[in-house]
Amino acid sequence: MAPAITLAAEAPKLSAANTGFMLICSALVLIMTPGLAFFYGGMVRVKSTLNMLMMSFISMGIITILWVLYGFSLAFGTDKGSFIGWTSDWVGLSNIGLTELWPGYTIPVFVFMVFQLMFAIITPALISGALADRVKFTAWSLFITLWATLVYFPVAHWVWGAGGWAFELGVIDFAGGTAVHINAGAAALGVILVIGKRVGFKKDPMRPHSLPLVMLGSGLLWFGWFGFNAGSWLGNDDGVGALMFVNTQVATAAAMLAWLLYEKIRHGAFTTLGAASGAVAGLVAITPSGGAVSPLGAIAVGAIAGVLCAMAVGLKYKFNYDDSLDVVGVHLVGGVIGSLLIGLFASGHGQSTVEGLFYGGGLTQFWKQCAGVFAVLGYSLVVSAILAFVIDKTLGMRVTEDEEIAGIDQAEHAETAYDFSGAGGGAARTAVPAPADTDAKKVDA
Repeated sequence: MAPAITLAAEAPKLSAANTGFMLICSALVLIMTPGLAFFYGGMVRVKSTLNMLMMSFISMGIITILWVLYGFSLAFGTDKGSFIGWTSDWVGLSNIGLTELWPGYTIPVFVFMVFQLMFAIITPALISGALADRVKFTAWSLFITLWATLVYFPVAHWVWGAGGWAFELGVIDFAGGTAVHINAGAAALGVILVIGKRVGFKKDPMRPHSLPLVMLGSGLLWFGWFGFNAGSWLGNDDGVGALMFVNTQVATAAAMLAWLLYEKIRHGAFTTLGAASGAVAGLVAITPSGGAVSPLGAIAVGAIAGVLCAMAVGLKYKFNYDDSLDVVGVHLVGGVIGSLLIGLFASGHGQSTVEGLFYGGGLTQFWKQCAGVFAVLGYSLVVSAILAFVIDKTLGMRVTEDEEIAGIDQAEHAETAYDFSGAGGGAARTAVPAPADTDAKKVDA
């Protein structure tokens, strides 16, 4: 008998289709940050609108530069002790070939790098919603610089980097339930416990000034999230990216409906703010789980997240912490829910063969998810609180009380979002012109 011939596995080749798909997904993820800016900007009072927009936009500048200089290397470079990565050739992106492929995939390293950059940009921007009305812009800029370096880059390596401890343990996080949402939500909680509450918290009305802006922002987030989630499979040769795309839509719809039903029963009305917040809660919860659950599982994940996040936003009044725009209630709680439910609803027919409790797999995956969830939560909470404390004692985190009351937009940016007093305003348009032969002083303007 002739000896069997063993053929070496064919090395992946660059795929123009997957490369183009991932570049589109990268752009979709980037548009989520302006979407977040509008979402948050509409939820604050008029006097804080521009500051809220700028807290998201500045992340697009600072994090991009950090990512090019060393962030990509720390997050995805060669593993160092399961905690951090480092590849010196990636510093400054100066030694990466244009057609060099990301290991095991059919897209260039540059494409993977820029896709992950968009995640790094939006994650610190998420934190800003908890700090509305009261943080110096310079202090915020310094905080996100340090936070990205000491928290986001290492946690991204834990969860997604080859050799990272959570990755090796088998923690499932398809697109960022731990690395993005729990990470940002825990950081938000850590900072607000240090800097304290807004002037007038629980006393003055602090209603959203523009619900149309909130709805616009949530729509942009929903749209961009398809790139955020479906793109995280880095291609769609096996249909898993398509499954994630479908589950993103399904879970978001279920969460929005569940939130609206909850608030109708609890408060007697279906609100636009509830619809927008419910949609975001569903997007958050399906982010880690959408590649592991079926569409029916996605309905369950979304509905559970919609109700529990709606309940969680009221915790700030019970426990007396000022989470201005419910980052803790939506992103932290939603991220925890979505991550842990993998241990119950994983079907074994998506991104892996892992099965959750309800599919006969027992609680093995659930305990792995718990390890990832609470490690990221604890690390981000503690380090973020320390960073906020140090900055507060040196540079100072908060504007003065007078500046906060008058409006942080004018104090920090010397601008206002809306100008109702300029030429061409309502008074000028309705004034009655004086006849040529009449004393103008007698004409009612």
